[in-house]
Amino acid sequence: MRNYWTCSPFADWIRGTTKLKCGTGKEWREWEEAAKAKYPIRWWIAEEGLDRIQDVWCWIPERINDVRYYINNRWVTKAHALTAHPSDIPRGEWRDVGNRFLPCLFNELVDFVEIEQAWHHCVWSDEDKKKYDYPWWRRWYRNWRCPEAGIAYLEWAMTLTNEEFLDEDQKHLAEPTYQAKAAKEILELYTWWKEIYPKRPDVYDASGWSAYCDMRREKGYHLLDMEDKNKEEAEMCKIALAKSQEIEKAYNDEDEAMMIRLIKVRESLWT
Repeated sequence: MRNYWTCSPFADWIRGTTKLKCGTGKEWREWEEAAKAKYPIRWWIAEEGLDRIQDVWCWIPERINDVRYYINNRWVTKAHALTAHPSDIPRGEWRDVGNRFLPCLFNELVDFVEIEQAWHHCVWSDEDKKKYDYPWWRRWYRNWRCPEAGIAYLEWAMTLTNEEFLDEDQKHLAEPTYQAKAAKEILELYTWWKEIYPKRPDVYDASGWSAYCDMRREKGYHLLDMEDKNKEEAEMCKIALAKSQEIEKAYNDEDEAMMIRLIKVRESLWT
């Protein structure tokens, strides 16, 4: 509710100028300078006076909102905790601390993209609200999920450049902004977790260990029986174990590298 009046048509009428809905930093500066210069007193009334009246007028509604936000943060979005999705860590099952880090961190990244960035993409555009079927209750409870809208926001952010600081003939040399670079990294990490990580071959299947164990069972041997192996079976066991250790190390190294990348981009995970 904060600043609602200063962004309303009523404030535009008092100010004598129409406030931007969105724009670059340069566009906002230019609008503010022009609006102040045109009607300085009306500017102060619209931008400062209305805020002070709103502080008094909206005191009770804002206290109600405080309670609503607390309930939402505490029990809906659980903004105080890192939690894994049941598909990654089933409820009631034990996981060692070291095995919780990866799913908890990346499940939060998924929520950031599919919930927070999706909201950010739609909230400023009536067209996008219709396109992604944005629900009316999203303003009250922050648990609407739309992967397509979240990805669309990141793809838009990736196109941002520093061209506003360059002359017209130099705009083609503009570098991506910090936000654009962060959006690219976030999208790559999100894509890895959603599309690449789940499709990694099972370690035991890929190494041949599952095939070895199945062969031993078919022959009626206990898996831990060592003395009844022939030379060919012993070699098969040795190769499978070595291969499984190699694949596990590769997976662990990849997981660690991705977690490090996620930690490094953490300052951009806000809405």
